[in-house]
Amino acid sequence: MLGLLLRILPFWVREPLLIAIGSVLGLRIMYLAVHDHDLVAAGLGVVFLVFTAIRVRMVARALRARRNPGPAASADGAATDGPAINAPAQAQAGAAQARPQAGTGPLPGPGTPEKEPNAWGQAVAAVAVVGALAGALWVAPHVLPSDDHTQRPASCSDTEHEELPKAYKKTPRPVTGDELCEALNRPDLARLLGTPGQTATSASGTSNTAALTDGKVAEPEAEVRFDTYTVNLSATYNELSTAQYVKLIKIAGDEDAKDMRTLKVLGRPAVLTSDHTMKLEINLGSDHDSGPVEEGPLARTLSVALDRKDRGGYYDITVWSESGALPSDGALLDIAEKVLPTVPERSAQ
Repeated sequence: MLGLLLRILPFWVREPLLIAIGSVLGLRIMYLAVHDHDLVAAGLGVVFLVFTAIRVRMVARALRARRNPGPAASADGAATDGPAINAPAQAQAGAAQARPQAGTGPLPGPGTPEKEPNAWGQAVAAVAVVGALAGALWVAPHVLPSDDHTQRPASCSDTEHEELPKAYKKTPRPVTGDELCEALNRPDLARLLGTPGQTATSASGTSNTAALTDGKVAEPEAEVRFDTYTVNLSATYNELSTAQYVKLIKIAGDEDAKDMRTLKVLGRPAVLTSDHTMKLEINLGSDHDSGPVEEGPLARTLSVALDRKDRGGYYDITVWSESGALPSDGALLDIAEKVLPTVPERSAQ
């Protein structure tokens, strides 16, 4: 269909159209080839650009022939032998003058030039056709169903309709899991982790309460997963200060405290610790039993006090991966400095 359309179009519409299409496709393919280091795409881009250069040369020759009329020139710029064609034309014109028909005006003489098509009109038509094709290409992805399976960033699940536990009804009330998820699921989170090319595969937030507190201590959390890392952000609204938490770690033994590091984050007391996650295998089928709780990969956690006075409560930012690899401590600090200021300040004190 496209080939038939190109064959019936006039020269001054067809050639600018081919030049425009060849230039756009050639440059786009060359850009993708350089970006992806693809030699096959680079060769295809060169073919489009060479094709475009040939069409430009043909148009340039036709324009020169139009500006300098000599022998009759075809649309493709090829000259023909004028006298061999004009002689029969003159004979026919003389015969036509000798046999004038009634009711008709004088016929044009042999020297009357044939009216040429308007070059400006053809140029405007070519631009209009190119514009229409460009508009169709731009609108098509928004109108037609797409088979593109490109991964898009995950959005936080909406759980606002769920009733919050009683611990969240205090004044001022704690933040919810949805609010933590919105703060953590940043567009630049993958870059902060050191994996800028990755996209979040899942994001969620839950408004839970701390274990062994009979539902009296709010502990919301959010989690964002990538192909490499998983990031968890939680807030615990209890009366345990960061200083007391550090003392508990030291009392627990040297093995738990060997990777501990105390510091300040956003002017608040903070501590970096390492611990293993728990791995639990659950089989829903009746043929196999669920596996026992096992030790999972190592995780790195940055705990930051809710306020500068360290009056109790803290945020935990934990990162781990299935492979056991961990980002640098600097990545955790960058996440804390970007994410925590966006969390609503609602201390449970």
